[in-house]
Amino acid sequence: MPVRAVAQYDFAGARAVVIGASRGGIGAAIARAFQDAGAEVEITGAEPTCIPEDAARLAYTQLDVTDGAAVAAFGAARGVVDVLVNCAAITRRGEEMDPEFFNHVLDVNLTGSLRCAQALHPGLAAGKGCVINIASMYARFGAPRNPAYGASKAGVEQLTKSLAIAWAGDGIRVNAIAPGFIVTEQSARARQDPAFVRGIEARTPLARWGRPEDIVGAALFLASDAAGFVTGMSMPVDGGYSVM
Repeated sequence: MPVRAVAQYDFAGARAVVIGASRGGIGAAIARAFQDAGAEVEITGAEPTCIPEDAARLAYTQLDVTDGAAVAAFGAARGVVDVLVNCAAITRRGEEMDPEFFNHVLDVNLTGSLRCAQALHPGLAAGKGCVINIASMYARFGAPRNPAYGASKAGVEQLTKSLAIAWAGDGIRVNAIAPGFIVTEQSARARQDPAFVRGIEARTPLARWGRPEDIVGAALFLASDAAGFVTGMSMPVDGGYSVM
């Protein structure tokens, strides 16, 4: 009989902010997990409201991460922040060679992460908190149909390293998670191609696409005292895709 261990994390009294969690997916799964572990959790998204499931349990603020003034105001209105998760991202498979859209993707995915981190820096410093940026395996692999997304996520990994150094003196740890292929609204267009889906499953040692819940354990660990000496790292959570 296999032995199964379930990690238990206690975030009672902690305050977490998850940027980009309005439509379900990875951000929402992480937000729910922190709340289930006892944290006070606030989420943001570009939409006027979040999905009903989360509206009933999580505080929600509409926030455009490309609007510098709005992001600054959002940060200034928050007190101590123990955990910031930067999960806001866009992609549009097959349409990212257009320079204007390419720049927009970088503005949301990369510069948006910087804006949010800077805006919440005072609260993070006050709480000796941590930042978890959501990168991607496409930070390390070519993405011919998603070049802007890949470039932005490579930037997120580099930003993570730079902020980890810059903010270590403030007691702030900065890490990233690099998910593999996950079943989300964002990947829906790619999953319309059966050959592509089969190819991913064939290459992935665990032989399946991931679920948003598969990213949760890494986020809880990186925010916990168990990762107290971990900063500047990007953790792959991809079913083994990146080792093939």
